[in-house]
Order: sequence, then C-alpha cells, then structure tokens
Amino acid sequence: MADEGRVALVTGGGKGLGRSISEALLADGWTVAICGRRTPETLPGGGDRQAFFEPCDVRKPDEIDAMIARIVERTGRIDLLVNNAGGSPPVAAADASPRFSEAIVALNLLGPLHMARACHPVMARQAGGGSIVNIASISGTRPSPGTAAYGAAKAGLLNLTESLAMEWGPTVRVNALVVGLLDTGTADGDHYGGPDGIARINAMLPMQRMATGPDVAAAVTFLASPAAAYLTGARIAIHGGGERPIFLDLAATP
Repeated sequence: MADEGRVALVTGGGKGLGRSISEALLADGWTVAICGRRTPETLPGGGDRQAFFEPCDVRKPDEIDAMIARIVERTGRIDLLVNNAGGSPPVAAADASPRFSEAIVALNLLGPLHMARACHPVMARQAGGGSIVNIASISGTRPSPGTAAYGAAKAGLLNLTESLAMEWGPTVRVNALVVGLLDTGTADGDHYGGPDGIARINAMLPMQRMATGPDVAAAVTFLASPAAAYLTGARIAIHGGGERPIFLDLAATP
C-alpha cells in the first residue's frame, strides 16, 4: 500500500470541466484518480504527475463501492472527492420519458450521494478527515426550461451539500460550487449559438466572459486546501456576477 500524499477522486475527470479540475489538482501536487464509464483517450497530467483511471458508473452503488476499495488499496486514503460527473441533453419536460428523467436524476443527484456515502467511512477514520466538493449549477437556483429534471437534481444537490455538511462535520467538509455559464472551448459553443451567441452572452455578464474550466478548478483547489478549513455547507457562485434579468431589457424597449 503506497502513501502518495493527498489523494483526490474526480468523477468524470477525463474530459471537459472534470479534466481541468484534475489537471489543477495534479499541478498542486495531488495524486488524482478519475472515473467514468469509458477510459479517456489520454489521461490528465499536471507537473510531473498523471492521473490514473478507474472504470465506474456513478449511478451504480456496487461499482462505486468496488472502485473506492481499489483506490484505498492503491493509495491508502481519499482526501478529496469532487462530484463532477453530470449533465443533461435538452429535452422538454412534456416529451421526456420516465426512464430519461430517472437517469438524469440518478446521474446528477443520486450519483453524488452514493459517492459521498462510499467515501465517508474512509475520510472519517483517517488523520485529517476529508473534503467533498459538489459541482452544482446555476440551473438548480433558477428555472431550467428544457432541462427540468437536471435543474431539479442540481437543486437537490445543493440541499444534499448542506445536509451532509451538518451530519459529517467536523471530520468531513462538504461544499458546493454553483457554476454558471461555462465555456469549455469544445462542443458547448454550439449549445450557446456558436461564436456570435458566445459573444452576446459574454457581453451580458458583468465579467464580460463565461467561466472557464481553470476558473472552476481554482475554486476546487481552494476548497480542498487548509485555507478553507472553516468552510463547510457553503455555496460558492462561479457565474461572473450573474445573468442580467431579461425584463430589464424588455422594459427599456419602446
């Protein structure tokens, strides 16, 4: 059993936002395990470190338990869990099948709950305890038309964060990042209407740009650090100041 210092587990850590988080943790000296249903073409790297991959469907508790056991056997501990895996394609609520909605809730709410439950006994018995960071969404704080099940699940994730923080303190800290509009530089551009749509969105935000993966990753490394030792049950908004209410523009239109 190796002792490789601080150990982080990032769900969905091989691509998109999860990859940015993994790379930031690696650069900060963490040993990083990532998980997903499929092995990424390349593993995240940072500094002189590289993540290692564990196959797991976060919607399946048996797979989660087996994965946690393998990681602990390999590294001896888990100091940080980042519940990043999630998402949903756009589907109108009236058209979404029960099976689809159940899968979205399982991925975005039950998955983080099962992951946290599996990591808790490991963190609770080790020196230094542990930290859990849930990647929530602004969709869980406002209406989410077209992704209703996703928005509802992310709202539940915020409540779960506060409930677990209260149950598991002081040994395990649990916090949430409420991520707003995010530009990963990949296919998300089509979702926002291409370059012109992205430019319009950027102009609307107080920071004049959407968040990037490194923006969110920096908040994760902060929450996992000693500097955040008294932060638990917190919601930190990463939305560049928030979306401008559309009624302001409509009211100003003659």
